[in-house]
Amino acid sequence: MQASCKLSNVAKNYLNTFHCILDEMIRGMTEAELNNSISYNFIVQMVPHHQAAIEMSRNLLQYTTFIPLQDIACGIIAEQTKSIENMQEIQCTCGMRKNCSQDLCLYQRRIDQITQSMFAKMSCAPDKNQLNENFIREMVPHHMGAIEMSQTTLQYDICPQLKPILDAIITSQQKGICQMQKLLRQLGCR
Repeated sequence: MQASCKLSNVAKNYLNTFHCILDEMIRGMTEAELNNSISYNFIVQMVPHHQAAIEMSRNLLQYTTFIPLQDIACGIIAEQTKSIENMQEIQCTCGMRKNCSQDLCLYQRRIDQITQSMFAKMSCAPDKNQLNENFIREMVPHHMGAIEMSQTTLQYDICPQLKPILDAIITSQQKGICQMQKLLRQLGCR
């Protein structure tokens, strides 16, 4: 068994900030005040999810000199800031679209499964001195969680204004995962 590597001060600072962001995201998503609207519930849980991606990207940008990853982080900040604005704009209207208790229960059970898996994978991402690899291994499960949450939400009766936002999340985050996995290979990581 290999001894774990000693983390540099830069890696420690990066990882400490990441874990604080992750804890805040988990708190924001699990403590969101839900009601009887799947559309509304998606929004109030996705906003802290997106906010975490923005903060994770800002954290990385303090340290990385790897231009392709800087571009991805800047893209995440821009896309998810706009997505938050779009969701907040329709939140009240979407909150009026009510769902039956059975659909709410089935929906929330699946969302809870998705988020618990995402939280676990992000919490278990390797803590290494390679910050670029750390970020990718943290962000890929984060993106996967957003995709699965969006796909699940599309299976229910939701407000029409939310559908294009869900489609955009799925498309942009699938693209982001492909880009990051390609960068992992370029960095020599498996």
